Amino acid sequence: MKYEIVINGARRSVEFAVPASGESHATFTVDGRSVEADAIRISRGTYSILIGGRSLDFTLEETSAGLLLRAEGREFHVQVIDPRSWRSGRGTGIELEGRQQLVAPMPGKIVRVLVAAGQQVSAGEGLLVIEAMKMQNEIRSPKFGIVEKLAQEGQTVNAGEILAIVT
Repeated sequence: MKYEIVINGARRSVEFAVPASGESHATFTVDGRSVEADAIRISRGTYSILIGGRSLDFTLEETSAGLLLRAEGREFHVQVIDPRSWRSGRGTGIELEGRQQLVAPMPGKIVRVLVAAGQQVSAGEGLLVIEAMKMQNEIRSPKFGIVEKLAQEGQTVNAGEILAIVT
């Protein structure tokens, strides 16, 4: 997958292959330079990465302007630009109202559930990951609310099937 990433105003071209499910090792290319890293999620928003033989712990927070990464007493403002994604209305403060049903965009299998039923979520927060045709897609909450219903990990779903309900 190829992205343009802006870190504190500096634009970088980043391309990486998604590691197999559960694998922490990844190889990616930054501005044409190959980099290898091992990363694990310690807790929600907290990660540990081993890159170039150096261990680094950092926190990641979603903001209205993108991401805020904190590491070693420094802050980095990060924007990820995915040319394939539809961004209209994102970050504009417009949020859907009422009960929202999220449906499977295609047939697939739920490979990861990121929240629990009854949990409060923010707009844009990941709810679950669906895998179809060896590609993984994160299904995100369309609004701030409570997760009323949620598909189960390992469940096979058809296109149009309800995956989650956020009220």
